[in-house]
Amino acid sequence: MDLQEEVIELRQQVQRLSLFHEVGKALFSTLDLQKILQTVMEKISDLLQPDTWSLLMVDEKARELYFEIAMGQGAEKLKDVRLKLGEGIAGWVAEHGEPVLVEDVQTDQRFRSNCDEFPQPATHSVLCVPIKGREPVQGVIELANCFGKQSFSQEHIPTLKSLADYAAIALENARYVQRMHELTIMDDCTALFNARHLNFVLDAEIYRSTRYGYQFSVIFFDLDRFKQVNDQFGHLVGSRLLWRIGDILKSNLRLIDYAFRYGGDEFVVILPQTSKENAVTVVRRLKDLLSSKVFFRSENLNIRVTASFGIATFPTDGRTHREILRLADEAMYLVKRTTRNNIALAGEGVMPRAPLLEEHAEANTEL
Repeated sequence: MDLQEEVIELRQQVQRLSLFHEVGKALFSTLDLQKILQTVMEKISDLLQPDTWSLLMVDEKARELYFEIAMGQGAEKLKDVRLKLGEGIAGWVAEHGEPVLVEDVQTDQRFRSNCDEFPQPATHSVLCVPIKGREPVQGVIELANCFGKQSFSQEHIPTLKSLADYAAIALENARYVQRMHELTIMDDCTALFNARHLNFVLDAEIYRSTRYGYQFSVIFFDLDRFKQVNDQFGHLVGSRLLWRIGDILKSNLRLIDYAFRYGGDEFVVILPQTSKENAVTVVRRLKDLLSSKVFFRSENLNIRVTASFGIATFPTDGRTHREILRLADEAMYLVKRTTRNNIALAGEGVMPRAPLLEEHAEANTEL
């Protein structure tokens, strides 16, 4: 190697080190996953100069790849494209976890024009590496056509793999942060939000409702005679029953509604943009679902439960989260002390109960 070649090689090494330094700074200076991935892809463009390049993520449930980032000519046409794992060069890399360099795509049987061939310009060469850390392959980075050259080369693979490692670290960090966030606001027993998150959501709804002139309603409910379930069938069955109650709530509320396990067998539901009258309709449906359902029939346990409900509405009944929650709680306890399996409205008392629900209430006393 002559002096000129050594100088060129030294410059390339400095360029690579500078690139890794910039990506490393982005990785440790922000938790914004999109910003980090964008930085990685921009540095790939600066160093390897592909005509078109993309970052594809794995959808584990669908076992497909989708384009998270696509850059270059015609990249906008790739946004809604999905590939099956194993389909095309990118799909093969995602499935096998190994990097691939194809200098002439027409000679590679894995090449599929419907998924590897970028819209413009025509694809000649492809370099593709997996994104994987301690977890299975999370995605792939795919480059098409090395600018000004016939093909990518083997020397490009280590550099691209190093950049893919940065992307893998960023993805794992993002997942850990997301999981930690979930642990702070979610209830393990029911997979609903927990009581710590309740005040935050209530304050947010008060702000939004005040600004836009909305009402919202709070439902506070408690399972009737839940202690008998624990005493007769054990706490494990009681915990499973709470999980099933959580499933019922998640399946029968709107996407904009919030459900919380407040503690023990107490639950809170927030209904944004909902008047007291409409909240009563929601509660009647939930009450009917609970009182008519037989839990664990397949295990010959045949458990029935009912619940006592209280409703308070902002701003009619109160203007702070403490007032709204207290009034809904007090309305619920009014039902607990009197009829059970019924609804009470803040400031209005217990509502009349339909005969059908009287039958369900009697069935509940058999526990």
